[in-house]
Order: sequence, then structure tokens, then C-alpha cells
Amino acid sequence: MEKIVINSPLGFVLIEGDETGISKISITSNEILLTETIPDLFTEVVKQMHEYFDGNRTVFTFKMNPKGTEFQKKVWEELLKIPYGKTASYQEITNQLGDPKAIRAVANANGKNPLWIVVPCHRVIGSDGSLTGYAGGLWRKKWLLKHENPVKQQSLF
Repeated sequence: MEKIVINSPLGFVLIEGDETGISKISITSNEILLTETIPDLFTEVVKQMHEYFDGNRTVFTFKMNPKGTEFQKKVWEELLKIPYGKTASYQEITNQLGDPKAIRAVANANGKNPLWIVVPCHRVIGSDGSLTGYAGGLWRKKWLLKHENPVKQQSLF
């Protein structure tokens, strides 16, 4: 398993993967040495992450291989269906999976998402519209949602 570190507007991004795909993307505020030369294995994911932060990418298409249980993978697949610029509640995700009572399990799987931003767990909110817990910190969740759905100021003239 190879690892690299890149910079982003939200902190240092740690990316792990091998020839089977990218298995982990996480964020930290801790200062870490940036990777100077990006190996070929990571060229596409780095390109797509930069495009996302520049506002030029809404869907990620690089090869992914997240590690998790079958249930977690089902939840992550459901999260991938939440469109860019939109949100869904934990209850909506749970209902889509066909078990309205599994809300805690869904929230738990959401919190264990290994592919930060790419599997958009930041787009999941409380049923009342509140920003619920977020492993990267609520300030990052707020930033990501605003980045994906900026308020367009209309000109008066």
C-alpha cells in the first residue's frame, strides 16, 4: 500500500492505494510533509481532487477500492447517489436501503467512510436540516456544502 500527502483548502489530504484502486482518503490539520513527486498510481486521483477544489469537478471517476463490510459498502454506494450540491438525511438513506429502523447502523457506516469527499458523507444531514457530526469537523462539512452549493448573488443592474 502506497501513501501520499497533498494540500487542500481544508488541510492536508492523505491518500492511500495500490494497483487495485484508492482505498483511503482522509484529512488532517496536522502539518505533514507533502509528497513532492506524485507516483503514477496517484496521478488521476490528485488531478481530480484539485479539479474538485477548483470547482471544476462534481463526480470522481478514478479507480476506488474502499475497505469495509458488505453493509458499509451498500451505505457508501447509496451515498454516491446523492447529487453534487444536494443533501439527504440519514433517514432518507436508511429508507433507500429498505430498512427504516437501521438508522444507527447507517450513521455508523457513514462515519466510517474511508474515501473523504469522494463518497460524499458530508452531504448527509439530520432530518431537521441540521449539520450533524462529521469526522473531519463540522466547519469542514459546512465549507464543503457551501463549496458545492454556493449562493449566487444576483446583480441589481
